[in-house]
Amino acid sequence: MADATATRHGPGRILILVYGIFALAATSRAAVQISTKYSEAPVAYVLSAVAAVIYCAATFALARATAVSRRIAFVAIVVELVGVLSIGAFSYARPDDFPDQTVWSHFGQGYLFIPVVLPVLGLLWLRRTSR
Repeated sequence: MADATATRHGPGRILILVYGIFALAATSRAAVQISTKYSEAPVAYVLSAVAAVIYCAATFALARATAVSRRIAFVAIVVELVGVLSIGAFSYARPDDFPDQTVWSHFGQGYLFIPVVLPVLGLLWLRRTSR
């Protein structure tokens, strides 16, 4: 069995840092959007909050680095990948539902497309450290 703590060493530290930054950014943005202009795009803003929760879960799970947290990180990152791909596509199909940028709209275009790359890197890191 793999060393569960491997997720927080080497490049894993950078991954955790980036996840932490996205957790903070998504949480802050969702809080402002929901508290100031919820009625303009409720679906988009609630999805931003969901993304924030997922980023927080992935950050803490990767940093905790136990066998259980690795499983939690895997699930959170898979949900993140499915979310950014589906919301990204949906935001192009229904642009009126996304009048403002959200972390996952347009595949994370407002965040330099990092949201679509980050879960791939997260899954690759989990796979690499599982050996």
